[in-house]
Amino acid sequence: MKDKRVLVVSSEVVPYLPENELSTRSFETAKMIHGKGGQTRIFMPRYGLINERRHQLHEVIRLSGMNLVINDMDMPLIIKVASIPKERMQVYFIDNDEYFKRKALFSDEDNNLFKDNDERAIFFAKGVVETVKKLNWAPDIIHVHGWMASLLPLYIKEYYKDDPLFSESKIVTSVYNNGFEGSLNLEFSNKIKFDNIDESKIEPISDPNHTNLLINAVQHSDAVIKASGELPPELVAFLETTDKPVLDYFNAEEFADAYTDFYLTKVLN
Repeated sequence: MKDKRVLVVSSEVVPYLPENELSTRSFETAKMIHGKGGQTRIFMPRYGLINERRHQLHEVIRLSGMNLVINDMDMPLIIKVASIPKERMQVYFIDNDEYFKRKALFSDEDNNLFKDNDERAIFFAKGVVETVKKLNWAPDIIHVHGWMASLLPLYIKEYYKDDPLFSESKIVTSVYNNGFEGSLNLEFSNKIKFDNIDESKIEPISDPNHTNLLINAVQHSDAVIKASGELPPELVAFLETTDKPVLDYFNAEEFADAYTDFYLTKVLN
């Protein structure tokens, strides 16, 4: 992995959020690449429950300041950055007061999904791409983890398809089993179509449940990794029909070599 550039984009990353399969594996993936001589940039949303003082987040003024258009609304993009202690890895946080200030991840105190989770996902995808463009950092691999990041493959392959920075980038999506019950806002598809993305490219999101978001991400990726030992049956059935490279699940002790080999022989080859 020496000198390979890998953009790790995740819904959740330790140590900024509690440990779970997703937050731990996305961190360990970046750490593994870094340890093997690769270059990494980690991106995640700046949820309101992240303690900015404890983790020493600070705003990057030169990257902040633009507005992203979400469903015909101008939403200010704020970029914050921190370094993971001992790892010498930078983490970039996509922030916006309207979408990410609240002290919760995806649902309210009654466990109801936030009605704007769809717009938050669109904002996050666009925010990641626009920040990477400002950094002028062309990734060899873009590795996506978690449903909040699941629109990134679609937006890179469609909305940003003419951007030369990503012309050689390969997209890997890791699919996990830590989803949500029910569906997101049923206007999700229309909000994506506002960005001149054809309806045929987002057919699964007509019912924006967790499995369908992952299926849509896989459709616009170059390769897939099973990051949970068990996955929803509908997703497993879909993966059996795809002609994209699919890496089976590997536990924490075995994943590093498996991911490295997959990157080098199946994704970049």
